Amino acid sequence: MLKRLDKTLAIGCWLTAALLVLMLFLGPAVVANDDDSQGTAAAGAAPYGKPAGADGKKVFQGNCGSCHTLSAAATSGQVGPNLDGVSLSAAEIESIVRGGRGAMPAFDGKLSGAEISAVASFVASASGP
Repeated sequence: MLKRLDKTLAIGCWLTAALLVLMLFLGPAVVANDDDSQGTAAAGAAPYGKPAGADGKKVFQGNCGSCHTLSAAATSGQVGPNLDGVSLSAAEIESIVRGGRGAMPAFDGKLSGAEISAVASFVASASGP
């Protein structure tokens, strides 16, 4: 009887181990694709009492400043063009940020729509002539 119990427990252990390995491989993909829009959008307010809109300056500093120079954001990236004095509209900048241009990658899917709009508005107002 102990041999039968041992065999059953061994199969259970192997199945549990296989399930854990599967979760390790699939877990990050599931978390990365998690859509939390229902949780925060339904509440209608940002957590911790912060304003609901994205901060274009912070988004720029965190995602664009390592490549682009923009005095208003206090960044001095040397990879992409210097954005001081660029005369593009917010809509043009938003299009470039969403789809990328040249060596610049597309940020659609990496940043939310609100973040892309906020950074485009910030750059357009900060870099205008």
